[in-house]
Amino acid sequence: MTILELMQRRNQALTAARNFAESHRTDKGILSDEDSATYDQMEKEIMDMSREISRMQRQEAMEQELSQPVNSPITGRPYQASAEPEKKTGRASDEYRKGMLQALRTNFRQISNVLQEGIDENGGYLVPEEYDHRLIDVLNEENIMRRLGTTITTSGQHKINIAATKPAAAWIEEGGALTFGDATFDQIMLDAYKLHVAIKVTEELLYDNAFHLENYIIDQFGKALANAEEDAFLNGDGTGKPLGIFAPKGGAQASVVTAKASIESDDIINLVYALKRPYRKNAKFILNDQTIASLRKLKDLNGQYMWQPALISGEPDRLLGYEVLTSPFAPVAEAGKPFIAFGDFKYYNIGDRGTRSFQELKELFAGNGMVGYVAKERVDGKLILPEAVQLLTMKGTASSGS
Repeated sequence: MTILELMQRRNQALTAARNFAESHRTDKGILSDEDSATYDQMEKEIMDMSREISRMQRQEAMEQELSQPVNSPITGRPYQASAEPEKKTGRASDEYRKGMLQALRTNFRQISNVLQEGIDENGGYLVPEEYDHRLIDVLNEENIMRRLGTTITTSGQHKINIAATKPAAAWIEEGGALTFGDATFDQIMLDAYKLHVAIKVTEELLYDNAFHLENYIIDQFGKALANAEEDAFLNGDGTGKPLGIFAPKGGAQASVVTAKASIESDDIINLVYALKRPYRKNAKFILNDQTIASLRKLKDLNGQYMWQPALISGEPDRLLGYEVLTSPFAPVAEAGKPFIAFGDFKYYNIGDRGTRSFQELKELFAGNGMVGYVAKERVDGKLILPEAVQLLTMKGTASSGS
């Protein structure tokens, strides 16, 4: 297991521990003895992983130091087996990856020829393919909509064909005339909106071999892009950014309104069955963390809580048997506005235009002894079938989805 994989597992364990503590507190805001013991065990596992990460980092630093040559280099060609592994080329090659790191750590004063494959007309450097895949992993982990939706890589404006009407069967008398319906179609366009994130690092950190520059940049850029994307995929209005699930126009169908100014168990049941049966098979809830407190108090007619907490750490909680996902960007309960989404979110299409890119700003912060880096991407997102997701609106002036 690599250091990055172990860091990702530690982040997942930390999130699970945090969620466990928040969901198991008593009315007094504390954990029971049993829950406290469970949390202590989860915390111990996190600390064990942290110690292992530190150990692996020290080992890697020692291996780098020991790998430095002490004698004159060997110029003869070493023995090579007849069966050679397939060599990566272009931006996926090891030479390109090493050249990128060398350029970053030397403030682009040492640039190897292999980097010419990644130079664009503005002086930016395309991300090596290995980096791009790892950044995708960060986005998928941090962004619930990238995990639920359908991601498409586009090279231009992407057109999605939608069947607007479907054929219907009709009874006729023997020898009667056939009736014909017209099949109509619609198109949804996935465009590309620019999203960027910029950071500054000191020259000391940049040139320190013990500092894992690539891990730091990828992790920080990935989290920042994921947060901005998730907010747009849920709340974007389609102007300069993607069109979100909760958008009043073009988003999901806001077809269910609570009976009162507070949420009740019947409202959740109405929301579930407002969604057509084919979509319910893979349906999930998306809501804000603040809404969880109200939902955990709901009971059915038999006095049983509708909320079904996960029995295993890391597993999702469920409501009426359906998985519950929370997002800090989902709306909070407010009169006249949707605040819970329920549906099959694979019908939310995410269009990635081209490849993400890094660019170095070596002059802008030179006076402060720092180097800036910018990551850019172009992305769009739309719910291609509004009926695939239903919204619950708090009683008031209801919003209307289209």
